[in-house]
Parts: sequence; C-alpha cells; structure tokens
Amino acid sequence: MPIYKMDGKKDGLQKYRVRINYTDNLGAQKQLDRVAYGKDAAKELEIRLMRDLKEETGNKITVADLCDEYIRVKRNEIRESTLDKQAKHLNKYVIPFFNATRLSKLTVPQLQRWKTYIEDLRTTKQEPLSLSYKQKLFSAFRSVLNYAVKMEYIDKNPLSKLGNFKDANAVKHDMDFYTADEFLKFIAAAREQAEQSEQASGSLYEWNFYVFFNIAFYTGMRKGEINALKWTDISDNTIHVTRSIAQKLKGGDRETPPKNKSSVRDIQIPLPLKDVLIEHYNRLKMLDGFSDDWRICGGVKCLRDSTVEKRNQKYASAAGLKKIRIHDFRHSHASYLAHYGINIQEIARRLGHSDIKMTWNTYSHLYPKEEERALTVLNMIGKTKKRYKLRVKNVYTEKQTA
Repeated sequence: MPIYKMDGKKDGLQKYRVRINYTDNLGAQKQLDRVAYGKDAAKELEIRLMRDLKEETGNKITVADLCDEYIRVKRNEIRESTLDKQAKHLNKYVIPFFNATRLSKLTVPQLQRWKTYIEDLRTTKQEPLSLSYKQKLFSAFRSVLNYAVKMEYIDKNPLSKLGNFKDANAVKHDMDFYTADEFLKFIAAAREQAEQSEQASGSLYEWNFYVFFNIAFYTGMRKGEINALKWTDISDNTIHVTRSIAQKLKGGDRETPPKNKSSVRDIQIPLPLKDVLIEHYNRLKMLDGFSDDWRICGGVKCLRDSTVEKRNQKYASAAGLKKIRIHDFRHSHASYLAHYGINIQEIARRLGHSDIKMTWNTYSHLYPKEEERALTVLNMIGKTKKRYKLRVKNVYTEKQTA
C-alpha cells in the first residue's frame, strides 16, 4: 500500500507516510514521500500527489519522449519485427515533425497539419507515399497516443478525431493470385531453372526456391514461416508451424514465434507437396553435414527475401505470367480452396488468421456459387408451404365429410 502507518500523533491524529512510486520520462524509478496526520488526510494527500504527478508529467513530456518510452515499454509485448517497423515510422515521420512539442500542447489542428505534411511527402522517385503505407504511419502514431491515455498522461487520444488516411479517388485493385493452371506453369519454369543450374554447376542451391514456392502455394504459409521451417517441423504428414524468421533487423536474422497465437498451427501436407519434400530431402541428405535441423529452404541459413523476390520475377517471366507478390501465393492458396467451397473457418485455420472476419472480408467474394445455392434453398420454402396448405385442406375436408 502507498499509505503507511507511522509512530507518532499530532492533535490526537495518527501519523501516516504517503509514498508514490513512479517512472520518470527517462525510465528511472523514483518516489514521492510525504507525511499526513489522520487517515482521511493521508488519502486526500495521496489523490492530490497522483493528480499533481500526472499534470507535471503531461506538462513536461514531449512527443519524442513519449515515442521513446512507448518503444522501450513495448519491447516484451510486441513482436520484434513489428516494433522495429513502428520505431522506424516514428523516428522518420513523427518525431521530426513535432520536434520538442509537449504532449500537453498537442492539438487536433496540429495533428491535422501533420497529416497534410505526410500527404505532401514524396519518395525518392518523386511519387507520393502509398495509401497503405500512410495508414501504417497513422496506426503507429495512434498506438503511441493510446499508450499515453493508458498511462494517464492525457485524457483522450486527439488523433482519433481525425481518422486514418483515405483516398476517395483510389481504385480498389482486384486481389492478385495464380490459378492452379497458372501455378503449374510457374512451378514448371522454376523446376527447369533448378535442373539447368544443377547440370551446369552441380549446385543444388536453386532447388531451394523451387521448394519454397511449392510450400507457399500448397500451404498458404507466410514468407517468414517458410524461411524458418526445419525438417524437424515435419511429422506424420503434417507441417508444424511454430516459428518465423524476421530479416532486416539490426544484428541479423531473428527467429521469433509466428505472428500471433492462431499462427501456431498444424497444416496437413497434400500429395503434390509431399512428393516435392521427399525428393528434396533425398537430394539434400547426400550433402556433407546435412542434418534434420537444417532449414528446408536454404539449409544452414534461410533464403534471403530479396533473392526470393528475384527468383519470383524470373520464374514468372519464363512462364509467360504476370508477376505476383510473394504474399499473393498465400492468396492463391486460399482462393483455390474458396473456389471449391472449402469452409471459410478451415481456410482461416490454415492461414493462421487470428480473426475469421479478416479471412471472410478477403475471400468472401470467391463464393459465388453459394449465392445460387442459398436462393435455391429459400425457393423451396414456397413449395413446402403449398404442400402444407394442401394437406391441411384435405384433413379439413375429411372431417366435414365424416
């Protein structure tokens, strides 16, 4: 308790020590100690000290201080790769604009000027920032201000009044994905490249990319999850997704848990992928130093994201196909299953989505046949109703005759 009974009295009132523990803006642990006489006076003092400390903190802390504190506090609460992206957004696009602005002086008009500033920014190619990128900046800043509300530095988040970035003229693009036939053309080109590379140099390296894209299409796993996959993660015809690899972090690659709790999952291996994995395992086990602890795609070290992207472009071009993003192979997996009416909940499970609404919002349009089937089922109600009326009429007629 922050109120402690002490020896001594004054005017017949018990002596109390009121102690407030707090963390300053630099992360140092500090205390406030005051003395009061009487239990009611001690409680009033505690409330006043807490209020004064809150006002003092809010008056002194700057937006930059708040961003630094948020990143420091969230180290053990948010995935390192996610927090690293947020830190980069804040350091590049938030802190420089507000500079030494105190949190207590932050106003809605000033935040609107920040949004306008972001809208006017241009990339090195003199192109405006993409809508999705601006929305990520907004989300990062909003999270920081929500933290300030939670810590009672401010009463409410002023950024919530403005809303995220929007583009009224933005054209919603159709989701990119490969059909099964397109994927077979793509993967045939990848296999041909791997065979040619092995014949020319004796190296098995190119086969890793062939396997990577097979896993991506047949399982819908995320790029980081595929990179982290080891042979020990496969058993009983099942891939156990328990890890991910984050690249582009300071100090090199980092193995982390998957994106969320739902992302820790088991994915049954379809026969085409099973054949690919068996072939790849038999190919690699002949190499010196091979171990089941190797990454399935890459061996001792996982493949580089940039190199996977180059192979993606190369194989698509060789197959005469449009290039899709690496993430779109995940869409391809889900789209194929949705096309054949696989339950949306199973698709969400295979993708490792934490919220089935996300899956439904993304893939619901791929269920056109369900509309027709639903209409057919509803149309049957009318027919059932007519049969019911006829039966009731016959029963009534029989009673009248009797």
